Amino acid sequence: MSYELNKKIRELEPYEPISGTYKIRLDANECPENYPDFIKEEIKNAIDTIDFNRYPDPLAEKVVTAFADYYGINPKYVTAGNGSDELIFLVEAAFMEKGDRMLCVAPDFSMYKFYSSICEVECDTFIKSDDLSIDTDALIEKVNRDNIKLLLFSNPCNPTGQGMTDEDARRLVTSVNALVILDEAYMDFWDQSLINEVEKYSNLIIFRTASKAVGSAALRLGFAVANETISRAVKAVKSPYNVNTFSQVVGSIIYKNKDYLKNRQKTIVRNREKLYNDLLELSALSDDFKVYNSCANFVFVKTSFGKDLWNYLKDNSIVIRFMGDYIRISVGTEEENEELISCIKTYLSR
Repeated sequence: MSYELNKKIRELEPYEPISGTYKIRLDANECPENYPDFIKEEIKNAIDTIDFNRYPDPLAEKVVTAFADYYGINPKYVTAGNGSDELIFLVEAAFMEKGDRMLCVAPDFSMYKFYSSICEVECDTFIKSDDLSIDTDALIEKVNRDNIKLLLFSNPCNPTGQGMTDEDARRLVTSVNALVILDEAYMDFWDQSLINEVEKYSNLIIFRTASKAVGSAALRLGFAVANETISRAVKAVKSPYNVNTFSQVVGSIIYKNKDYLKNRQKTIVRNREKLYNDLLELSALSDDFKVYNSCANFVFVKTSFGKDLWNYLKDNSIVIRFMGDYIRISVGTEEENEELISCIKTYLSR
């Protein structure tokens, strides 16, 4: 007896995040600081109320309500997921049929196309302009010309940090005959969201995550926001107990601490602006070090010596993300950013 993996699976490569222990981690766009003691104490007390012998709430009502209150939207438009990744895979698998075509943009988050491969969905690519922006008119034309059923991209973009304005996003959604999914994982660091407008559109889904600006990457908690018809469909195809009780309980506490979260997000944006400006100053030391402005919690840099710089920083216990001709640097604390800049300056001055 023998078993052979099918061709679809054999051709896939596992996603391999950076492992190891480093003094400064700036590779995964995580929030650089843990929660303060007053929030941790609230979480500890809430854990004592969990009935560990019972299945989770299948609709995750408390955390969905807390999320909806945080963003000022109706909870009936919200579906909770085991991270945005589950929701991305779920929507691609459930909303697409054999022969349907999906469109992603490039560069963008690699997992969109990865999941399309698993779902055996034909996925085309729209290449961004030389400045890494999206030509909205050209994108609309391609979606309609090529009979695309689903368009999915991150806004702001991971990894470039650039974003499509709400005006262009509205024009896109109303001009295409396709389901448009805007992954707004980093939109808390910008102000161009359509999350409060989903009920206006029959073809829009917004993804949000608790992993970035909210600082709960450990929870694996994501949300899909759409009109009532689409939301009902998402709930119908998800597994019954997809969000564990711990994540539901902790998430509901986190989203209720709105003032704390908003103030911390403002701090990250201030640190991002300083990091960008400091990197821009360092670009004067090399013609091969182009720094892109960002709407997110990281800065994107184009350079041909990225792998060498990445190794140099690792040797100094600092880890960033190497991406071929680019590097992506997450915003750390003020102290972490200063140490990073000092290390890069030493490297460029050699």
